[in-house]
Amino acid sequence: MGSGEQSGRDVLTRSVRGQARRVGLGAALGCVHQLGEAVVPVLIGVVIDQAVAGQDAGRLLLWLAVLAVVYVTLSWSFRLGARAGERGAEEAAHTLRLAIVRRVLDARGGAEDGRLPGELANVATEDAKRVGAVNMALMSGTWAVAGVTASAVALLLTSVPLGLIVLLGTPVLLWLGHLLSKPLERRSEAEQDRAAHASGVAADLVAGLRVLKGLGAQRAAVERYRGTSRLSLAATLRAARAESWQTGLVLALTGGFIALIALVGGRLALDGSLSLGQLVSAVGLALFLLGPLETFAWVNAELAQGRASAARIAQVLAAEPAVVGGDDPVPQPVRGALRLRGVRLGDGTDGIDLDVAAGRLTGIAVTDPACAEALLRCLGRERDPESGTVELDGVPLNRFDPAQLRAAVLVAAHDAVLFDGSLADNVTPRAEPEDDGTPDGSAAEPSAGDGTGDADADVLTERAMCAAHADEVARSLPHGTATGVGEGGRSLSGGQRQRVLLARALRAGPPVLVVHDPTTAVDALTEARIAEGLREIRRGRTTLVVTNSPALLAVADRVVLLDGGRVGAEGTHAELVRADATYRTAVLA
Repeated sequence: MGSGEQSGRDVLTRSVRGQARRVGLGAALGCVHQLGEAVVPVLIGVVIDQAVAGQDAGRLLLWLAVLAVVYVTLSWSFRLGARAGERGAEEAAHTLRLAIVRRVLDARGGAEDGRLPGELANVATEDAKRVGAVNMALMSGTWAVAGVTASAVALLLTSVPLGLIVLLGTPVLLWLGHLLSKPLERRSEAEQDRAAHASGVAADLVAGLRVLKGLGAQRAAVERYRGTSRLSLAATLRAARAESWQTGLVLALTGGFIALIALVGGRLALDGSLSLGQLVSAVGLALFLLGPLETFAWVNAELAQGRASAARIAQVLAAEPAVVGGDDPVPQPVRGALRLRGVRLGDGTDGIDLDVAAGRLTGIAVTDPACAEALLRCLGRERDPESGTVELDGVPLNRFDPAQLRAAVLVAAHDAVLFDGSLADNVTPRAEPEDDGTPDGSAAEPSAGDGTGDADADVLTERAMCAAHADEVARSLPHGTATGVGEGGRSLSGGQRQRVLLARALRAGPPVLVVHDPTTAVDALTEARIAEGLREIRRGRTTLVVTNSPALLAVADRVVLLDGGRVGAEGTHAELVRADATYRTAVLA
């Protein structure tokens, strides 16, 4: 659940703490590797002084054997340490992705407000990956500290001036690297914001491609995406420039630092303070320092990007819920009586007073589509009304747990999507591997209240398919119900998708079903058949059909006209057609 107190630092802290064991193991093994790397130049210097200069073959073989053992040790420690670090990074990213998905799918909503689906996907993938990589960066930074420390100690034992240069110069380099990473952090956050927005716009355009083609608006859509993409490219280039400047300057400072060590070591060798072997060791240690110091530059860049991504993730995780309160279970059995009193949502509703009798088919006609959308959000508890109350069987909706409520009051929006899979998979509900939060499962049971609790699941699916005339869709497909419908059902026509979506809602069999414009893309004859099938399969259970379709309103037990955000008229379809001009205009025009 969202919390306004959550910050990017909190996200980073939890991510690192969650992988402390793996990162600690990887850091320990990496320190062994760095110690071995630092020992190699020292051993080479010893070989030169004791074996090569003294022409002692026995000592030469002995030290070569020692070098071989050191190489094997540092090789395996690097291999195992890197594996632990990489696993820690991937596990942390995966944990963050799960947390983001849980927040986005939370029944109380709110995480998606002001964000396109593509933006949320970008946060759950790229940002989570960058924050997870912080674990690897911290581990690598620990390696680098160990490498610098080991080199400094070795240089101190070889020459005090060289060791002091390393000990005093490294903190200065780290401080400068941190300062240089600040612009990168700011530009990295802007880059991710622009990239996420571009992804969201692209996903939005692809989802509405058929509509765009029908309107002939492809050129406008392309121009919109081109503009968004250019802004994203500009932000990416700014971030890339900041990273290149940061890396280049840090490498230049590092190179100068190494050159200073080599210069001082050379002068000490010339005045006899260092032997030939010691000079070789000092130069080798100086060259080895390039690796840890370059790692520091990389770590600074990764931390800067990780902080920026953590801040974006924190915004999603800390998003305030769209609806608050409500933990009570839905009482069983659900009769299905709905009551609205003075409901205002600020975007179409203006004090709705409405009673929906249990077990009846009620039609809701509207003069303003915004009113229909607001009513659906209110009944599905995607938003709580600004004023007024909505009750189910005499109990306010805001007292119920939202997930359980939506199992009892299913709102089937007309723009719902199909999943990538077969037609059968999209119609028949799958068994959940975990408890869905209902006390006994009855609120979510597809057959609850339909009088066919012992019926075979295939029979229930067949009834739903027939009622929605989705069986005709199946017969027209090459493999029947086993045919894949493609992502979002794009392999189906608009009318076919609508029938499959309606079949899915009917197959769920909730105590209260609210459907919105389920037949706008089908022909008149099929619409009339669907209306009769809907009435038959939902007989005895509460059903609301929000539509201006005469065929669907004609089979309703009662029709309510919402005009100007209020109830304007009530009666049967035939009565309202005869007596209400506003209704005739809304429904028959």
